[in-house]
Amino acid sequence: MRAANLLLRFVLECCALAGLAYAGWQAPGPVWVRLLLAIALPLAAAVIWGQWVAPKARKPVPDPLRLVPEWVVFGGAAVALAVTGHPVLAALLAVLAAANRLVLHLLGTDTGGQAAV
Repeated sequence: MRAANLLLRFVLECCALAGLAYAGWQAPGPVWVRLLLAIALPLAAAVIWGQWVAPKARKPVPDPLRLVPEWVVFGGAAVALAVTGHPVLAALLAVLAAANRLVLHLLGTDTGGQAAV
């Protein structure tokens, strides 16, 4: 059960990055601005994730404070999807990310995939 939820978490992380890239591409403006945003938004999310949330983060933040950067990424992706006209996908991403986080907590697994101490 733990492995399946960690796999779902990875898939949700990828979906968040894809949603941010899509939102960047859908932004109004010339193609070069849209391309820049399509690269910059998921890159910023990946930097946030790698800095504070990832299992091998540079400066890992302990649970429950780790929820802040997690929800900056997941929440930002959900808002980006909603703004670009995909409210169902936005809600699905937000609900699945929250449910997954809750299940991992109930399984005694921290967000880095390790058993909570």
